[in-house]
Amino acid sequence: MNAVLIYNPVAGLRDVEQELNDAIAFLRAQGWDVTLRKTWGPGDATTYAREAVANRADMVVAVGGDGTIGQVATGLAFSDCVLGVLPVGTGNVYANMVGLPVWTPLHRSTLVDAARILVEGETRLIDVGQVGQRYFVMWTGIGFDAEVARGVEPHRELRRRLGNITYYVALVAVGMGLRGTRTTVTIDGQVMRQRILCILVSNAQFYGGTVRFAPQARLDDGLLDVYIFKGSNLLDALRHIFLVVWGKQLEDPQLEVFQAKEIIIRPSKPLPVQVDGDPTGYTPITIQVVPKALKVRVPAHVSPSLFAGGEDAQDLSLGQRLAERWQQEKTHWRAEGERLRRGWGRWWGLPPQEKS
Repeated sequence: MNAVLIYNPVAGLRDVEQELNDAIAFLRAQGWDVTLRKTWGPGDATTYAREAVANRADMVVAVGGDGTIGQVATGLAFSDCVLGVLPVGTGNVYANMVGLPVWTPLHRSTLVDAARILVEGETRLIDVGQVGQRYFVMWTGIGFDAEVARGVEPHRELRRRLGNITYYVALVAVGMGLRGTRTTVTIDGQVMRQRILCILVSNAQFYGGTVRFAPQARLDDGLLDVYIFKGSNLLDALRHIFLVVWGKQLEDPQLEVFQAKEIIIRPSKPLPVQVDGDPTGYTPITIQVVPKALKVRVPAHVSPSLFAGGEDAQDLSLGQRLAERWQQEKTHWRAEGERLRRGWGRWWGLPPQEKS
């Protein structure tokens, strides 16, 4: 396997250089030809991904957060090159959604474990969304959440030290002067005019860490899920946020939800836009779904509810959700136990066990 790792060194809250070296050593031990490239500024990840496609790489691995994943996906769309992920971001929404291991104080070998998934996982073909020349795996936001992302973006070092606290501070600062904006929204030809605080167009179920924001979304159904948050001020925004955090957003009377292939957004004044968490210009914009344009490597135990034909995550009972999570944890700890067994075996000079 010929793989290019595109590493964003300013992603996340900690230094992962040694862990990344361990992950690369693991991949090379599996016979992989691995090249590491570091980004130095906006756009580098997309450029490197396109170069990897031109050089016939088999896989490009985004080593970063959700923004890095989106930038790499932009360079890989429509190619045969597979997108892999080693999650080192702040929120790691994509990683949490598909079941990739994410660092915690009790789970410190996440990059090696995620590298093992690159080797042993399965490849799926998923949709991407398109905004201009940029593609997204997760979502595009217009208005309030994009303004928060824009406020945080210049403070990379502060974000690296404080993590998600930076977003909460920016949320309050932006919210104090928040006002709804008259906006014309065209959804698959249907025109409506609303006073909106935010519009979120999602290809994925998760948003903001582990919040299952769009339970009916599928990564490969050829549709985007459109959430129009209506309102006029900060109090309306706080109500929306509260309901989202508690998983009751579909009961929000000031929320309209659609599924669509094309969304055109034209506000009465320019509103900021974010794509997979990265600030990306201003409205007016046209957003389209591009069906099955990207190959991704995911864990073998990935939840079937993320894909068309799988169970509806909104309808899963608590017992089914716990069983799904238990299966994911069993797979992880089985792999962790095997890794420890091999490590102790090498320490004591024991011969490796043959696989049955």
